[in-house]
Amino acid sequence: MDAQSPEDLRPFLQPTFYFDTASDVVIGFARAHTKGKTAAERAISLFRAVRDEILYDPYNIVLEPDAFRAGAIIGKRRGYCVAKAIALAAVARVSGIPARVGFADVKNHLSTERLRRLMKTDVFVFHGYAELHLNGRWFKVTPTFNMSLCDKFGVRPLEFDGASDCLFHEFDSRGRRHMQYLRDHGAFADVPFDRIVEELQRHYPDFFPARGTPVGGDFEGEAVKEAAGTGKERR
Repeated sequence: MDAQSPEDLRPFLQPTFYFDTASDVVIGFARAHTKGKTAAERAISLFRAVRDEILYDPYNIVLEPDAFRAGAIIGKRRGYCVAKAIALAAVARVSGIPARVGFADVKNHLSTERLRRLMKTDVFVFHGYAELHLNGRWFKVTPTFNMSLCDKFGVRPLEFDGASDCLFHEFDSRGRRHMQYLRDHGAFADVPFDRIVEELQRHYPDFFPARGTPVGGDFEGEAVKEAAGTGKERR
């Protein structure tokens, strides 16, 4: 693309199989949570809605295409990082904000004992985030951890101000290591489903033994129990 030519944003506003922006569920969520007069204000309100109304759930990931559609994710009101990024990008497109999904490998220092045991690592490959185009530039936006979960782990909830990237904190609220970004895989106009499945099954064969077979569990419940056992939950 010519350096002087404006970026063609049309691919980031169009519906796709995964960004099913004609779905009544997606449209309804977008309309209910799009607040503000400016695009930035609308993006902030959508970010907060996806962050807090779609609960983070790494245990019930179904590696089937239909489960990665925005309408299915919003309908369940649960999802892991990639699912929540898909949901945010979809409702942003409904609201006229160009959006796409990006992926990075991250080192997560805060998790539950069970999740660490199942994954056998604290490196999460293909962590998903959304990218929103506002005021002439792209912003990386991470709606992964809902506020109630952040409270259990002692992590400050992420806030998006519409003018800067919104990525995981390097340290938690007690100064401990929280998240490190190791490698960025770039951004995509549509969900690279096959590549996501390949990466997850290659790195975590015990966690993703077969499509359609989630390990199951209650991640936030585990966080509550661990916090109660260590006295670290914030009051």
